[in-house]
Amino acid sequence: MFDARIRPIIDPPLNALGRTMAAKGITANGVTVVGFILGMASAGLIAYGLPYLAVVVIILSRIADGLDGAVARATKTTDFGGFLDIVLDFIFYGAVALAFAVFDPAQNALPAAVLLLSYFANGTTFLAYAIMAEKRDIETDAQGIKSLYYMSGLAEGFETILAIILFCLFPAWFPVIAYSYAALCFASAAGRILLARKTLG
Repeated sequence: MFDARIRPIIDPPLNALGRTMAAKGITANGVTVVGFILGMASAGLIAYGLPYLAVVVIILSRIADGLDGAVARATKTTDFGGFLDIVLDFIFYGAVALAFAVFDPAQNALPAAVLLLSYFANGTTFLAYAIMAEKRDIETDAQGIKSLYYMSGLAEGFETILAIILFCLFPAWFPVIAYSYAALCFASAAGRILLARKTLG
């Protein structure tokens, strides 16, 4: 929902840093992998009952997630780079939900499962539309230059990271926040289905 709106704010400093990193020989895929490792480390911290420390690692992970695209734009974007970025993002999102279920199964297992289902709904509508957009040569740069079509929705990257940070800052409220965000993801998926019917029907 807010991804396109924050792009004009975050892209200039990210692009500047990305050019510096590219000049030093740092690769976009390398930055993607580092961000993923940090993200999985944060999930481990959550599972071990250290959600506040996990917030710091999550922020570092998401900075890396923004920088990989900036480095790619400063060098050369590749289809594999775009593939790797989106795949590892979804694994990270799922790992955080699983980590909260491991941390407190009695309280968190069911809301984590519902949250994962909502991620499936939101993610599959996003990716399926990207495939159809490619077939029809539909393009957009509303989210910046991407390797695949980014279909807007109520629940995008910014909202997901905000929800994850809230999970960590208020772990006792995980079920309430998880159910609330799952509802937003389901609504986002429904909106994408309706839009797909209109544009692809």
